Parts: sequence; structure tokens; C-alpha cells
Amino acid sequence: MREEYDFSQSIPNPYIGKLEEEAITIKLEGQVAEYFNGLAAESGIPLQNVINLYLKNCAQTQRKISLEWTEAT
Repeated sequence: MREEYDFSQSIPNPYIGKLEEEAITIKLEGQVAEYFNGLAAESGIPLQNVINLYLKNCAQTQRKISLEWTEAT
């Protein structure tokens, strides 16, 4: 290795904005976790990546949640 490096001609990383991720913790119902674990196993993609890809698709397509409430009897 050199003792010193010259970074005077360097440019900022153009991909840095694409690398930003935020770590969060979520709780999933067992049925939901099983579903995504199955997808991860089928595809060979890590579980976090599968969930992130699904949620990213929801955000890109602006998919909205549909809730219907019923009265308890």
C-alpha cells in the first residue's frame, strides 16, 4: 500500500443515494411470516430482500390498502 493517496481528482459516488437504507423492526403475524419465508426459500433470495422488494413494488405502484370493517355481533 502507498503511504499517501491523491484524491484531488476524485468525484462523489453517484450511487450513494441508492444505497440509503433505514433499519426498522416490525412484527409480522405467523401466517404472514410463513408466506414470505416460503417466497424467500423458493426464490433463493434472503427474507429481508423479498419483503423489501414487495414493499418497494407497493410504493412504486402506489398500492393502497383496502380495509373493510364489520360490526361485531
